[in-house]
Amino acid sequence: MPEITAITPQVKDKDRCNIYVDGRFYCGLKLETALAHRLKAGQQVDLAELDAIQAENETSQALDKAMTHLSASMKTEKQVRDYLKKKGYVDAVCDQVLEKLRGYGFVDDAEYCAQYIRSAGKDKGARLIVLELKKRGVDERTAEEALAGLEGEEDAAAKVLAKYMKNREFTRENLAKAYRHLMSKGFDYDTAKAALESLRGGPEEEEE
Repeated sequence: MPEITAITPQVKDKDRCNIYVDGRFYCGLKLETALAHRLKAGQQVDLAELDAIQAENETSQALDKAMTHLSASMKTEKQVRDYLKKKGYVDAVCDQVLEKLRGYGFVDDAEYCAQYIRSAGKDKGARLIVLELKKRGVDERTAEEALAGLEGEEDAAAKVLAKYMKNREFTRENLAKAYRHLMSKGFDYDTAKAALESLRGGPEEEEE
């Protein structure tokens, strides 16, 4: 059976402690919670029971921390979960907190996508936007559905291109670099090619 190998005070919060199981950090607890359940180093422990102890006593505090984290800017569910995990909360607590946040409307991945697309769509293409949303924990289906609201991708590509070509000569080499720059920003082939054609005032030869 797993064993509690150490209980140490947290540096930034003297009212909490870190619980180590089998030599590795497992979770954080209020000191009063650890004392109430008589947890101590050298004690064998059922991890499910330890999770239940934290879930019963710490959900309210975890919710407060999550709300403070969300006050600065909107976050995805994964970002909130990762934040709580770093604070030492077990999955059971994270699940309860996220359920409450969803009910309050404070976490909504679909709305997060919509807001992100409105901002990022000014200078990024759909491919890059989807990639960045997935890195933030949004599932691909939600991200793809949100992209239906992406407007003006051609205009965004034209602005990015104009900014890139400012003070650069219209040489074949620079235009090739500009094309690659547009692709790196997530614009697809057709959108990048159309932007180049618009800038030159006519059709461009296809890049090899």
